[in-house]
Amino acid sequence: MAPSDERRAATAGSGGVQSLERAFDLLERMADAGGVIGLSELASSSGLPLPTIHRLMRTLVACGYVRQQPNRRYALGPRLIRLGESAARPLATWARPHLARLVEETGETANMALLDGDEAVYVAQVPSRHSMRMFTEVGRRVHPHATGVGKALLTQRSDDDVRALLARTGMPAATDRTLTDADTLVGELATARVAGYAVDDNEQEIGVRCIAVPVPDSPTPAAISVSGPAGRITDESTATIVPLLQEVARDLASSLAANQPT
Repeated sequence: MAPSDERRAATAGSGGVQSLERAFDLLERMADAGGVIGLSELASSSGLPLPTIHRLMRTLVACGYVRQQPNRRYALGPRLIRLGESAARPLATWARPHLARLVEETGETANMALLDGDEAVYVAQVPSRHSMRMFTEVGRRVHPHATGVGKALLTQRSDDDVRALLARTGMPAATDRTLTDADTLVGELATARVAGYAVDDNEQEIGVRCIAVPVPDSPTPAAISVSGPAGRITDESTATIVPLLQEVARDLASSLAANQPT
């Protein structure tokens, strides 16, 4: 079941306003499709009649949340950027104490990222105190196939969803270590799901390694990571970092759940 199908099932029978539920469901299906989609695709995936979809999309276009392209396909609109940035701020605030713990116990930079459409976006960071350290600016967007947090985020998607995402984005190489074959990445994600963590081994930047885990039951797909020079993020240190990351991810998930409206 795709993420949007799960969300729709969760809201069915909620007693809410049906047209609002349908409009938000369409927006989330657009996000699942990479942000651009046609009416027939929305009808196929949502099961709603075309006239209903057309009416809802016309309203979303008028409000600026969706825009219609010259080829008649629909794309997510710029007004969503402001909402997304505002929604990410509380997540970053709640995440920072947990990231600070990772820095305190590992000495390396800690990050939190979300999956936004087809990209991983960094929403929080606590830097290492080492003079030689990994630094990724908050707000940076990256292809998920070449980063630890991106791979951890992709472990939360089905293989079919991952392949569809890769078909849309391609797999550009950031270094000569970047995975550029979809089958290889899907196999690595299967291993990561079993192991409980993902690794970026010189794939985004030569000389840098990153260990990342998904945040369980996050309201939006999220992952946290520890990054640093490959000489310090070794196989031996990974054995210590992974259990700590998993514990902090569980604590962060509990913090996020406690701050959700009831």
